[in-house]
Amino acid sequence: MSTVTSADGTRIAYDRTGEGDPLILVDGAMCYRGQGPMTALAKELTPRFTVYTYDRRGRGESGDTAPYAVERELEDLAALLREAGGSAHLFGASSGAMLALEAANSGLAVRKLALYEPPLVVDDSRPPLPADLAEQYERSLAAGRPGDAVATFMRQVEVPGFMIALMRLMPVWKKLKGVAPTLPYDAAFVTRFQQGEPLPRDRWNGVTVPTLVADGGKSPTWMRNGVGALAGLLPNARYRTLPGQTHMIKEKVLAPVLAEFLDGQ
Repeated sequence: MSTVTSADGTRIAYDRTGEGDPLILVDGAMCYRGQGPMTALAKELTPRFTVYTYDRRGRGESGDTAPYAVERELEDLAALLREAGGSAHLFGASSGAMLALEAANSGLAVRKLALYEPPLVVDDSRPPLPADLAEQYERSLAAGRPGDAVATFMRQVEVPGFMIALMRLMPVWKKLKGVAPTLPYDAAFVTRFQQGEPLPRDRWNGVTVPTLVADGGKSPTWMRNGVGALAGLLPNARYRTLPGQTHMIKEKVLAPVLAEFLDGQ
């Protein structure tokens, strides 16, 4: 493990593996280097890229500094980009895809951008998420009930109730509660695009780099509608559906797709 120092003094933990063009992987909600899909994905990509996996602030071995703002997470990525030599490819999954999108839109030195299933709700194919979702998380956390915040998140991502009840009895639940304080962070920059409304056409005009926007062929209609809508708005985007895949990344399927896009001209 290594660390970089973000603009506000927060230490951000990361791992670097492999050889080749630099590629930074951005986790979604509840995930970090010790929990989530990016470590396995990095192993598949290291033969062709220098891969950076990192703990977003407040997770794993990274620090945190109040108050939260998405700009702080963009500064974290800027610090990693400097560590990577000044520029890098960027891949984000789920809410991490939205963070990666914001990074490219803000003008950070992103060579190519790849996004997998940003969780956008752009029509009535599922109910909108509560507009006050971040506040719901914060109330549970302030009351000393991180497990309730996790359960609220699980319900919003359509985990069946019986599965949530079972997970509360499993060792992983303790890890999930440990990262629960970061749930309001993702909600702060994603929930506004989960209200069942069309995406604002000029919101990401700054994203001019080559961009891959991908979804899984077995993912729900609402997810695929949102991903397709985003791809249609970005001026230099390629939309691709991975047959048989869902929101849960299978690294051996996804890695060659990413490598083909990032290595291509």
